[in-house]
Amino acid sequence: MSSSAITSANAPLLGENKPPAKHTSVSSAVFNVSTSIIGAGIMSIPATLKVLGVIPAFMLIVIIAWLADISVEFLMRYTHAGKSTTYAGVMKESFGRIGSVLVQLCVITNNLGCLIIYLIIIGDVLSGNQPEGSVHLGVLQEWFGIHWWNSRAFSILFIVAFVMLPLVSFRRVDALRFSSALAVFLAVLFVSISSVMAIHALIEGKTETPRLLPYLDSNASFFDLFTAVPVIVTAFTFHFNVHPIGLEMDKPSDMMKAVRISLILCGTIYFTVGIFGYLLFGESIMPDILVNFDQNSGSALGSLLNDVVRLSYALHLVLVFPLLNFSLRANIDEFLFPSRPILAKDNTRFMSLTLILLAICYLAAIAIPNIWYFFEFMGSTSAVSLAFVFPGAIALRDVHGISTSRDRIVSAVMIILAAVTSVIAISSNIYSFFT
Repeated sequence: MSSSAITSANAPLLGENKPPAKHTSVSSAVFNVSTSIIGAGIMSIPATLKVLGVIPAFMLIVIIAWLADISVEFLMRYTHAGKSTTYAGVMKESFGRIGSVLVQLCVITNNLGCLIIYLIIIGDVLSGNQPEGSVHLGVLQEWFGIHWWNSRAFSILFIVAFVMLPLVSFRRVDALRFSSALAVFLAVLFVSISSVMAIHALIEGKTETPRLLPYLDSNASFFDLFTAVPVIVTAFTFHFNVHPIGLEMDKPSDMMKAVRISLILCGTIYFTVGIFGYLLFGESIMPDILVNFDQNSGSALGSLLNDVVRLSYALHLVLVFPLLNFSLRANIDEFLFPSRPILAKDNTRFMSLTLILLAICYLAAIAIPNIWYFFEFMGSTSAVSLAFVFPGAIALRDVHGISTSRDRIVSAVMIILAAVTSVIAISSNIYSFFT
């Protein structure tokens, strides 16, 4: 892998110059976009079905995917109408330096938070944790017993040093197409195993009838429903990788084709895992369905399937990691060194940023065992801004005079819906935290 990374040293990495060579196929872009979409969010989707009910959750997934398609189309249209090749650059053309800084800070907050969470989940799966004094064993400890080499700190360090470092050393997004294809396969494998387990439980009469509509009792309020919106928005936030992937393609229309295929694929995966996960665990489903799979199944086959699900998901996150790291590293570089040459052409700067980011993620994952509240807040702020607020604002500003009346109406509705749901979700989360 390192030789491929070295030979790609002259390839583009989110700079202000148009890339001279474009070789990415639609299929490669589909894998990279789909992997950018499907991260930790897939584990939270089943819980949203419990909160919203099957029908509203399905409708919300469709609406969010449709709005994501529109917002990406705005970004690509204004990118090719202007001179910039980055998300931050497009915002700078519309709103000046403050616009680019806002995008960069949101990408840094969103992606860095996600990468830390990925390492925490990987550590939980492999080596367990000790929440509130209780001992939770990981897969490696269940199989081989507790040893120094399968401790949380060592197992995460091994993954970071020997798996993630080679992957994040690539200079082009297209070089990650094979790892992204494997990541999509693992997501499909997770859905397939969940489906088989749910159908088997259905045949044995062990499933509960899922609620089609939300049910509000004395412990729930109407505003609690809005907390599910940021979860699904976060699950469809991939806009930070639109430019790195799209600008390696020959035609802008190819990128939109790849985005639409990916949204359909990921929307199908989300709803499928949501409905079968809800069927399998019913009202006992946790905000992170991985916790449900971690519970004792009572049979050897069930335990094996649970381990396969947990390990496949951990490996999936390992393969998602380099894609989010790609845009995180590029935006940090663009923020700190806006006038320097393209990052991929400066080996010292590239490797320094790469190693520093890996070290920060590793130390944070070891020191902070639980940052889920931060993740919820992040979904209500930075993810919503990147997915809907900023693209809508670009179309409303319309510095190139290419927005239609329909574009402006959709942009305004998109921004208003994003702002209202975010404020309600943040308020509800704060209220729940203190009560």
